[in-house]
Order: sequence, then structure tokens, then C-alpha cells
Amino acid sequence: MSLVDRLVATSLPLVPKPIVRKVASPYIAGEKLDDLLRVSAQFNRDGYMVAAAVLGEFVSKPEEAEEAVEEYRELLDALKAHGVDAYIHVKPTHLGLLLDQDLCVTNLKHILDTAARNGQFVRMDMEDSPCTDGTLAVFHRLHEQYDNLGVVVQSRLRRTLDDVKELARVKANVRVCKGIYLEPYTISYTDPEIIRRNFTAIVDTLAGAGAYVAIATHDERLVWDSEQIIRRLNLSHDQYEFQMLLGVLPGLRTLIRASGHRLRVAVPFGPSWYAYSLRRLRKNPAIAGYVLKSFLKG
Repeated sequence: MSLVDRLVATSLPLVPKPIVRKVASPYIAGEKLDDLLRVSAQFNRDGYMVAAAVLGEFVSKPEEAEEAVEEYRELLDALKAHGVDAYIHVKPTHLGLLLDQDLCVTNLKHILDTAARNGQFVRMDMEDSPCTDGTLAVFHRLHEQYDNLGVVVQSRLRRTLDDVKELARVKANVRVCKGIYLEPYTISYTDPEIIRRNFTAIVDTLAGAGAYVAIATHDERLVWDSEQIIRRLNLSHDQYEFQMLLGVLPGLRTLIRASGHRLRVAVPFGPSWYAYSLRRLRKNPAIAGYVLKSFLKG
């Protein structure tokens, strides 16, 4: 991160909350469950699937993780009751991963049991590199017991192709993304082209092994690369999907869907939107710079 970017990142807490809300609002459904249900139902009507999430991460107390479990279970039941075509994705640190791995496993089991009862799917998000080993360990501990559990890998990390070999072997349901976290050079690629090539190699490895692949990208080049893999392997629509974030490149989203691919939109919600937004803005200096300029212009 450059000196200017660091300045922007450290200045973000000074930006008034209303300005952050205005910039973040296209990317978050709202603060309440009803907001999530409304936005998700509209995406379903427009022909899209949904990945719903409660905003939150890095809890510091077991009780906070238990509260998150109840929020996720309430979300699952609400999605079922309203007939929304969606699964949920959870951050392991929201369930206590950094407090105790066994605690995270127990909490995730409660969520998975509710999802299984409702015929729903749950995906574990992948957070920054200190969480990678723990996240994969939790996934492999529960994968054989729960067939409604998936995980995420990041093409930015140098280790990911090795991790993918084991995920491919067990035919895991895997979401592939570039990853947004700024990591040390020793563990993370920094060249955008290498990150792209690694992304394509990961998708190819998983799809070639018969694993279900969720292709999460807003990079049209990677959409094109993935379409070539889909054609070459003659994948059916129940073997893959594309994924995009709420509010990001809706034009590309429409084109992917019009090409006949299934596409899932990630729709987060929750009262923790402000802390979430600040963290995400710090990871994207271009957007963070826009927020700061808006503040300085009054």
C-alpha cells in the first residue's frame, strides 16, 4: 500500500457516517432482515440466485459467536419461510474461529443442522491468511458429516493450488475468488496477471476433478477464461455457477445471465454495516479515496 493509500485508510474513521452509508448503500441490502428478504426476492424474480450473509467478523467473546449462530439460524428459517432461492455464507471468525477451533466447529454444526433440516446450503468464507489453516481444518472436519457445506479459496495466495488438490480429491463445493486481503509478499502474489492465471488454473483443477465450482469474479477476462473451461469440459449447469457482489458491475451480471449461465448475487445485511464498510473501504483505496474526497468537499 502506498503512502497516499495509507493516509486514506487511516483517515477513514474521520469520515462522517452518513457519507460512508451513502457510498456503501449500493453494496449492502440494509440493516434488517426484512431488507435482505426484499432485495433477495427481487433478485429471484429477475432470475438470479442469492448468497445471503449477516455482516460480522472477528468476535472477541464466545457469547458474541453464539449470538451470530442465532442470527444465522433465524436467517435460514426466514429464507425458507419466504421461499427465497438462497444459501448463506458465514465468516469463521464470526463463529469464534480465532477464539477456539472447537467452538467454531460446534457453532457451525448448529447452523448446518438448521440448514439441513430446511434443505439449505452453507458456505464458509475465507478470510485473511492467519485464518486459512483453521478454516480449511474446520471444513475438512465437517465435510464428510455434512454434504451441505462448502468453502472458499483465493487465487491471490501462493498456497491455494496445493490446498485445491485435496479439495478436488473430496469433490468439495468450492467458491473461487481472487481475494481482497493485503498479504505479505512471501505468501501472496502481487502481479495481477499471475493472480488471474492462478484463478483459471484453480477453476480448471476443481472442475476437471468433478467438484462443484462457484466462479466468483467481476473480471471479464476471468469470465471469458471460465467459459472456455466450461465448454471444454462440457459442464452442465448443475456443476458450476457464477457469483458477483451486490452493486458491482450489474451490466456484466446481466450479460453473464443472458449467456445462459446461472448466477448468484452476494447480498449482505445487518446493523454492523459501518464497521464492515470501513474494513472493506480500507481494502479498496480507490473507493476509500472517493469517500475521503467527498468528505473534504463537504
